Amino acid sequence: MVACMKKRMFDIVVALVASLVFVMPFIAIMLAVKASSKGPIFFWSLRVGQYNKLFMMPKFRTMRVETPEVATDLLRNPNQYLTAVGHFLRKTSLDELPQLISVFNGDMSIVGPRPALHNQLDLIEARRANGIEVLLPGITGWAQVNGRDKIDINKKVKLDSEYLGNQSTYLDIKIIGLTLLAVLGAKGISH
Repeated sequence: MVACMKKRMFDIVVALVASLVFVMPFIAIMLAVKASSKGPIFFWSLRVGQYNKLFMMPKFRTMRVETPEVATDLLRNPNQYLTAVGHFLRKTSLDELPQLISVFNGDMSIVGPRPALHNQLDLIEARRANGIEVLLPGITGWAQVNGRDKIDINKKVKLDSEYLGNQSTYLDIKIIGLTLLAVLGAKGISH
C-alpha cells in the first residue's frame, strides 16, 4: 500500500513537472495538428489498463482519420496514413504528451508496461499469464527502453515481467532517463 502511494506521488510530481515544461509545445502541437489535417486534435484509443480494465488513452493524432485501428506495426505501409506533422510527432514521441492526462486520471503511470490496444489479444493474454496485469500501464517502460517497436511480444512480456519483479523508484528514474536518451536519438522507432 505504501509502495503504491509512493509511486502515485512520484507519478503526479513527474506529470506536473512535465506539464509545466511542455505547456508551450503542447499548445503549438495542438495548433499544428488542427492546421495540417482534418479531424480532431486528439486520438482516443481503447486500451487495456491495470487488471485488464479498459480505458480511453489520448494521443495527439498523427494518422489520418480513416486509418484502421490496429497496432501500427500491423499496417502494410503505416507511412501512407501519417498526417503532415505525424512523422515528426512520432519520431520525437511528442504524440505521447496527452497521456499525462491519463496519469492524472489514475489510468496510467509514468513508468509501466505500454498499454495494449483492446484488440491485441495475444499480448493481453501473455501479460495475464505472467501476472503483469497488476501493473498500471505506463507512458514509458522497461520494454520501451529495450527495443520499443523492434521487439516481439515474447520479448516484450519478458521485459515487462522483469520490471514487475524489480520495481523501484530508482528503476523508474533510470527508465525515464533512458527514455529521454532514446527519444533524443529516435531510437527504436519504426514508423
